[in-house]
Amino acid sequence: MSTRIGVVVFPGTNCEHDVVRGLGTVAGESGVEVELVWHGETSVTGFDALVLPGGFAHGDYLRPGALARFSPVMEAVTRFASDGGPVIGICNGFQVLTEAGLLPGALQKNSGLRFLCTTVPVVVTTDRTALTGAVDVGSVLRLPVNHFEGNYICDAATLERLRDEDRIVLRYAENPNGSIDDIAGICNAEGNVVGLMPHPERACDALTGAMDGAPLLQGLLAASHARAALRSALAPA
Repeated sequence: MSTRIGVVVFPGTNCEHDVVRGLGTVAGESGVEVELVWHGETSVTGFDALVLPGGFAHGDYLRPGALARFSPVMEAVTRFASDGGPVIGICNGFQVLTEAGLLPGALQKNSGLRFLCTTVPVVVTTDRTALTGAVDVGSVLRLPVNHFEGNYICDAATLERLRDEDRIVLRYAENPNGSIDDIAGICNAEGNVVGLMPHPERACDALTGAMDGAPLLQGLLAASHARAALRSALAPA
């Protein structure tokens, strides 16, 4: 049984091939098909997980992700997420998920108004999500960041809810951008929708010596395999 993962491409997306390569590297010979999905598509039927990658969707005009939320594909992404499908938003993809209302809060300009392009340590704070199911809580991963508007903000009530419901997925060990509560990634209540600013797909190649992103992509692969098994079980005989 083959597993299909869709990588959504908006005008201005520039990390889609990083995600395809990263997932392919981690998957090896496990029978995973990773396909690009244009933002004008209106259906994601047949996919077992979706990734919204980094870049500058629609040029980040107005606000990052604010225009991408109106792309035709986002209605299908929302339905897929509501049905329990794994959806991961990385960097600009995280911004799109917040603008689309699939995750709470927002991303604003980094403190100090500086663009960040570096590698930072992050702490895994929950293992109940589609991204972190293969990683022990408390693990410290060194992951690349590459953003100007990665400063996560939310109101006090939302922050309390994120803490109480175990929805903070990753925290910066050394906060680089001013994010509230050192938040580097969050999830929805069910744990199948995850947004994060660091790029795990850029840290899963032995050639560069950077492998800390691999366990996160392995978690996504496990979630997509489980989704594929469910899809197969429910298919008409």
